[in-house]
Amino acid sequence: MRCVGLPSSSGSEAALGSISVGADSSGAQPEAGTHSRRLLDPQVVLPSWLSSAKVSSLIERISDPKDLKKLLRTRNNVLVLYSKSEAAAENHLRLLSTVAQAVKGQGTICWVDCGDAESRKLCKKMKVDLSPKDKKVELFHYQDGAFHTEYNRAVTFKSIVAFLKDPKGPPLWEEDPGAKDVVHIDIEKDFRRLLKKEERPLLVMFYAPWCSVCKRMMPHFQKAATQLRGHAVLAGMNVHSSEFENIKEEYSVRGYPTICYFEKGRFLFQYDNYGSTAEDIVEWLKSPQPPQPQVPETPWADEGGSVYHLTDEDFDQFLKEHSSVLVMFHAPWCGHCKKMKPEFEKAAEALHGEADSSGVLAAVDATINKALAERFHISEFPTLKYFKHGEKHEVPVLRTKKKFLEWMQNPEAPPPPEPTWEEQQTSVLHLVGDNFRETLKKKKHTLVMFYAPWCPHCKKVIPHFTAAAAVFKDDRKIACAAVNCVKDKNQDLCQQEAIKGYPTFHYYHYGKFTEKYDSDRTELGFTNYIRALREGDHERLGKKKEEL
Repeated sequence: MRCVGLPSSSGSEAALGSISVGADSSGAQPEAGTHSRRLLDPQVVLPSWLSSAKVSSLIERISDPKDLKKLLRTRNNVLVLYSKSEAAAENHLRLLSTVAQAVKGQGTICWVDCGDAESRKLCKKMKVDLSPKDKKVELFHYQDGAFHTEYNRAVTFKSIVAFLKDPKGPPLWEEDPGAKDVVHIDIEKDFRRLLKKEERPLLVMFYAPWCSVCKRMMPHFQKAATQLRGHAVLAGMNVHSSEFENIKEEYSVRGYPTICYFEKGRFLFQYDNYGSTAEDIVEWLKSPQPPQPQVPETPWADEGGSVYHLTDEDFDQFLKEHSSVLVMFHAPWCGHCKKMKPEFEKAAEALHGEADSSGVLAAVDATINKALAERFHISEFPTLKYFKHGEKHEVPVLRTKKKFLEWMQNPEAPPPPEPTWEEQQTSVLHLVGDNFRETLKKKKHTLVMFYAPWCPHCKKVIPHFTAAAAVFKDDRKIACAAVNCVKDKNQDLCQQEAIKGYPTFHYYHYGKFTEKYDSDRTELGFTNYIRALREGDHERLGKKKEEL
């Protein structure tokens, strides 16, 4: 299966340059004389290195908090460079000058020198901390008037441009360190040059960044590229844009991914195993062959054998007639199911031949019998369920004839699984993408733990975080919250919050991200941090009363 339905290029490419200099996608224009100063404004005294450097007049230098507030109100896609000093900003400003030209009309780039006395107040207000010795600059992104995320992708022209054109989009493939051995192609000219010069076997993946099949295959493709380094070349090219229509027509790119094999610049045939692993690709390249005509597979139920094949209609009746049944829920395309099927058949045949049989084995094609798949919450294949007198029991991992027979001769219901963190009664708020913002806006101080259930570091810290939440359970202005980043409905949220590892702790003030929590991951560490926030509230309240 591949991603099909090729989208036309978005209007963003057409919009590039269609709005006059200084405007972003909101269409807003800077007001003469009232907006923040330009780097090349003759009134601004520049250091000698900056005067001679090629710094774009599109980059806005800001020092007044009111100017930044106004800018964020009138522009909806803003990247701000905060620097420890003018000299610290030099390399970034040169790079951002080329970026500003590329995203003109779509985004705005600003610079704040936190070493300047006038700008120091602004940096403090925006919660920018450049005090560590090794930290010279910060890049923060603001969208629709509010902080969106800290820019932590590759600091390259291509990556920053891609980010500003789609701030919530996925990173570029080449930003993955594991993809260093894949040749990443950006333009048709480079593609033609590669075909002309490359003598080694060449496998090119034409892909689209939004394609889920491409995303699933990329790790295997890049692993194969590393294993084949020096012997073959694996390349990737994002061709979803309309500018690549000629290539798509030439190589019959009708869906994503489309993988083409070349020898000495000549296209031979496509590679069509879209569920392949790195090992499959490496093995195929030892002796490349054109795709074979697909022979329809015989459904398992039509092959005969000792396994009973059940459907939505006869499942319950079968359980009434058989007191001990082990059921395998499978999918025809599932490789693990195919590997397990012969062992399952052998075990069924052995049980069938027993004089005093301990039970029977049955199978359900979950892609056809969707009512059963939904009823038993089948989300992966193969899944085994055991039924004793019609009652369902969970089954441990069984894969061989021997294990199937041992289970049927002495089935033991495993102990019920321990309740998940979310299922336990605690003072931690468990949030999901659709209620995250609204919930946080109601709390003055919220410490959020972004985690994955399988993460050992998370498991270690959960009791401490839970205990800290209990300490502040009666304070209506404080919350300790958690977000399970593995859940489908939370994956976009965790990406927006720039979560790169687990656990990650963020502090929010009335729903606005303020800083990362990097202190002790103990109950005392969490409680001391939150108490400091509340003490700050009391001090400010006391000062106000004194002023009154």
